[in-house]
Amino acid sequence: MEINRKKILVTGGAGFIGSHLSEGLLKQGAKVTVLDNFDDFYAGKEENLKDLLTNDRFKIVRGSILDLELLESLVKGADAVVHLAAQAGIRYCNEHPFKANSVNAGGTLNVIVSCQKLGVKKIVYASSSSIFGEPVKVPMDETHPTDPTNGYGASKLAGEKYCMSYARAFGMDITCLRYFSVYGPRGRPDQVLYSFANKACAGERPVIYGDGSFSRDFTYVSDVVSATILSLYTESEGGRVLNIGYGRDFKMIDVAKKILEHYGDGFEPRFVQQYEGDFSKTICGNEQARRALGWRPSVKFEDGLSLFLEWFDANRLAHVRKMESEGAPSESKLSGHRA
Repeated sequence: MEINRKKILVTGGAGFIGSHLSEGLLKQGAKVTVLDNFDDFYAGKEENLKDLLTNDRFKIVRGSILDLELLESLVKGADAVVHLAAQAGIRYCNEHPFKANSVNAGGTLNVIVSCQKLGVKKIVYASSSSIFGEPVKVPMDETHPTDPTNGYGASKLAGEKYCMSYARAFGMDITCLRYFSVYGPRGRPDQVLYSFANKACAGERPVIYGDGSFSRDFTYVSDVVSATILSLYTESEGGRVLNIGYGRDFKMIDVAKKILEHYGDGFEPRFVQQYEGDFSKTICGNEQARRALGWRPSVKFEDGLSLFLEWFDANRLAHVRKMESEGAPSESKLSGHRA
């Protein structure tokens, strides 16, 4: 599908990945409508899209994918839907399982049914490497068993199953992209890199769940965006599932130490008991995405981490200055650590 001048609905488009994707789609000439409920799971998403508000090809609608009437009104007339809206966070989903199921499974079904009803065949669905659970082999390609160990992974897998069943039953063009540990500027506060940086810059010990040996295949956000856009360009009648990840894993202890080195603090991370439903590692087998999309990851972890920390430091400094201008004590004054 040619994207220029096409109408693309992005659910969850004010979030971390969604805001970067919206920018990318606008650069491709698309007309972008974002549907986001600005859930209080984390604050600050309004800032993610502030630079897009003057673009006449961009529109934000505040609302939920659980509001079927609203969803159908936005799907109507769209050329494609990129479905990113989800309840994220493994630990949060463990604590709020019914919300995770309602949003991630039920909300995804709403999107698919709305598209099928209104004749929108093109859907890109953001899945997750959490659908695999504990790896039985690495790298984890698309044939790897799907045996999620937590409610988040289970609910995202349910969304995949709905996508593939509708693709096959109705000939819809649906691509499910299994993102592997996406990171970068505008990352969520609950994500591991943000959490490590937030502690270290405040002069506190970053918290590692487990002994630090667990590892993740960290994938920079621009690589995820490029794969998502390429999925819009390429056809997949009957549905397909693709892994999107860098292809190399990094241990949590090593990541924490890199971030501590950045802030120049001579202390060690704090280790706590691993949370329920965690898994030991992810390494993405991405050969199918390379062949099907002509895609390849381009940002090395070391470079991506530097870009993330550059954004984090600038974002935190702006936050501190805002607090001080409003007469509130800044985080640096409260912690005794410089901004």
